[in-house]
Amino acid sequence: MTAQPLPPPDDTDQPVSLGGDTPQPGPVLPFAALDTLWLQITGTICNIACRHCFITCGPKNDSHPMMDEEHVLETLREAYDRGVREYYFTGGEPFMHPKILPIIEATLAQGPLTILTNGILITDTLAARLAEIAQASEYSLDVRVSIDGTTPEENDPIRGKNTFHRILAGAQALHRGGINPVFTVTTVHARLAESEGRAEFLALLRELGFTRPRLKMIPPFKLGREVRRGGGYDAAEYLVEGDLMDGEEHVLQCGSCRMVTAKGVYPCPILIEEEGARMGDTLADALKPIRLDQRACYTCHVEGFTCST
Repeated sequence: MTAQPLPPPDDTDQPVSLGGDTPQPGPVLPFAALDTLWLQITGTICNIACRHCFITCGPKNDSHPMMDEEHVLETLREAYDRGVREYYFTGGEPFMHPKILPIIEATLAQGPLTILTNGILITDTLAARLAEIAQASEYSLDVRVSIDGTTPEENDPIRGKNTFHRILAGAQALHRGGINPVFTVTTVHARLAESEGRAEFLALLRELGFTRPRLKMIPPFKLGREVRRGGGYDAAEYLVEGDLMDGEEHVLQCGSCRMVTAKGVYPCPILIEEEGARMGDTLADALKPIRLDQRACYTCHVEGFTCST
């Protein structure tokens, strides 16, 4: 693949406000480099409608439509030329995309890829094909499977009736096919955020045959449906100038990533439905510092959270 001349970043010294409703300006986060690219490949279209979904994905939500294949490939070409080191696909549910397999192959031709999924659509046949594609690439393929409890009684009220067993069936298909999934758990159940809860989760996964279980815990973001389920941000939950610690620009992923959807470019996966967070039409528009004045930025700062695997 030959690098092509690219438009320069636009006014990178001028921080972009993310348009939040915070009463004071947020701190400025420098932009280091475009190391990580996220693609909202199926937009907000999903096969389930989780009660804690911060972007309110579901079968009927096309607020962000699917990205067409050519848009994805154009974005990948620009990302390669800009030196992106790793890629993430999310949605919605990425495996609803009709061209997901060729898009995965195209991405793995130029860098490591992580796919965020609820696992329900993964069959033995699909898992075997994913493993085949991964084995043919010099780069790694990770699949993150979301689940929110160690029992149906914990998970299904959040993710939907009968989803617990269907999610695990998809994850087990991946494991049989040779892909060791990363289980992603949003800590809507407080006990799972503690060491005992994590140990319980790991023990369950080992009982199910996952010999090297992998777990990523995610704090709830008080946006989208989560506002109705668990409540929104308190009046004092926002960042102001001076809140960032030394070196935090290397911890917060939005210092080195951007999110592309069918509707434009955003600083991160969390903010695609937030008023004012859209940074522009192209990656060149978005390669600049940002002012952390969305309330969700508070969660990442307090939790030391990054969306990356």
